[in-house]
Amino acid sequence: MADLSELTEESIREAFEFLDEWEERYRFIIDLGRKLGSLPESAKTDANRIHGCQSNLWVTVSEAEHAPAHISLAADSEAHIVKGLAAMVVAVLDGRPAAEVVAHDMKSFFDGLGLNQHLSPTRSNGLHGMVAQIKARAAALVPLGD
Repeated sequence: MADLSELTEESIREAFEFLDEWEERYRFIIDLGRKLGSLPESAKTDANRIHGCQSNLWVTVSEAEHAPAHISLAADSEAHIVKGLAAMVVAVLDGRPAAEVVAHDMKSFFDGLGLNQHLSPTRSNGLHGMVAQIKARAAALVPLGD
């Protein structure tokens, strides 16, 4: 499997199409989480915690150093599946212009993968809460006039 930095929305879709069984898809998601890395303990604050998720999940959103008005994302969770779901979101949104992040339809992406039908309600809520928090923080980075 590709390095997380090489993963795209399209490659995730293709992987889900290739993997017939949900058990295989869950393994794929967990493998993505292993590639995500960890947040430093100093970033695991209440301000970065995603509330509504059954597991601890933290996300940091900042302006990318190399590209103004682009976001830099990092995430971590103690639960393997949640960390993998977070890795998917990071792969799709990290490095994009903040205005694109705000406008991106992650719900359609998740629906197209069938995630909502195969996640517990609390995991699904946590995933959508993560995206909502990322979009809210990205909105603060959108330059005036965009």
